Amino acid sequence: MNTRSLSFRLVAWYAGLLTLVFVLLGALTLVLLQHYLEANVLDTQARRARQIADTLLAAVGRTGEAAVASEVEDLYAPEENGRFIRITRGDGHVVYVCGNPHDGSFDPSKVPAPPLRRAGLYLRKESLPSGSMLLAAQSYVGLGSQYIVEVGIPSARTEETVRQVLLMLAIGLPIAVAVAVTGGFILVRRALKPVDNLSQKAAAITQHNLSERLPVVRTGDELERLSLSLNLMISRLEDAINSSKQFVADASHELRTPLAVLRGELENLAQDIEVKPQTRETLGSALEEVDRLAEIVEGLLALSRLDTGDTHSQWVKFDLAELVATTADQMSLLAEDKNISVVCDSAAAVIIEGDQAKLKQVVVNLLDNAIKYTPHGGRIRLKTAREDGYAVLDISDDGIGIPAEALPHVFKRFFRVDGSRSREQGGAGLGLSIVKSICDAHGALVEVSSTPGHGSRFRVRQPLAAEPMAHARP
Repeated sequence: MNTRSLSFRLVAWYAGLLTLVFVLLGALTLVLLQHYLEANVLDTQARRARQIADTLLAAVGRTGEAAVASEVEDLYAPEENGRFIRITRGDGHVVYVCGNPHDGSFDPSKVPAPPLRRAGLYLRKESLPSGSMLLAAQSYVGLGSQYIVEVGIPSARTEETVRQVLLMLAIGLPIAVAVAVTGGFILVRRALKPVDNLSQKAAAITQHNLSERLPVVRTGDELERLSLSLNLMISRLEDAINSSKQFVADASHELRTPLAVLRGELENLAQDIEVKPQTRETLGSALEEVDRLAEIVEGLLALSRLDTGDTHSQWVKFDLAELVATTADQMSLLAEDKNISVVCDSAAAVIIEGDQAKLKQVVVNLLDNAIKYTPHGGRIRLKTAREDGYAVLDISDDGIGIPAEALPHVFKRFFRVDGSRSREQGGAGLGLSIVKSICDAHGALVEVSSTPGHGSRFRVRQPLAAEPMAHARP
């Protein structure tokens, strides 16, 4: 999963916030539950303390303190019930204190003495070696003496209840978070599904299909406004690109005639016997520039025609291997001038479908490019093959190569790795752009790899024709 995606971040924030809320609610629940249980226990002990004071101590003057202690033992049986009961006179004398409970939950002798000067009812929680105890102390005054009745119970039962609730929360909280996060993930994916559709459709729109538009979901929300805004932007881009293509096509077409006239006039001047040799050299240089300008115009005109998609009307099935072999043989004279050997491996037939003239131009441009940048005595290799339903054309050389930083830009229009060197070679920076446009029009993929000083390799992959020929080309 992409951790930088919007859906992942939304789910992560949602999960984190939900977990924090659940933890806070669980902690608050535990605190409130413990407070409620302790308050309920203390209230029970307070009622029992008042009951002892109102019923037993009220008769202390008649029955005596020993009788009160005996009645507490008989009526409440603190050892059996695991309760703490203690009656203390105001002078600090302990009238009665329970013995050790049968369950051994606490030691009565370890319970601190109560404040003797405090009147009324007061509640407290004492920490003992064996654990905490919840105590309720009731003050009573009778026959001129003050008595303090203490009734308590260990808080172990309350703490056990809190621990059980904590265990339930510890088990249920992750399950609840997991269920909530899963539901949130599903909701986020469903909510962002229109955005994915928009991105996929937008990625499929290129300069060749600018007439297509993004789907508009009529929801009245931000997604609908985004779709409408993007469609308006695509419309403006379509108008701008069409205007640019039309301008290039018109300008290229209109420049052909003046260039032809200019070339003819310069050639006539150069052939005039009265022209001085120095002037004739200048005319020759001007003719070279006219030829270069004419080449640029022809390249721009070819690109504009490719942009309009006029190649589909001339598609036929043909043997790419035969086309490559024939083209390599025709261009062998250019290679021989630099003593470059051209090796062509195209024995087996490779049948494809497309505009044969345009695909021949691909071979010509790639081979011409290899010849230009391969030094004297170098070698160029051409190979055609069938690989996994594709026709593959490889053209490699051992020339000067292309720097790594320039590889992503070699198919851009007017891009030249070394402007001064390309100008000396006669390049205008359109040859590889034409190759890329022709390949795009045929659904082919052209790739380049290179090592400076060791040569370059261009690889073209195009789908085979539906019914390829089974025989090999002689």
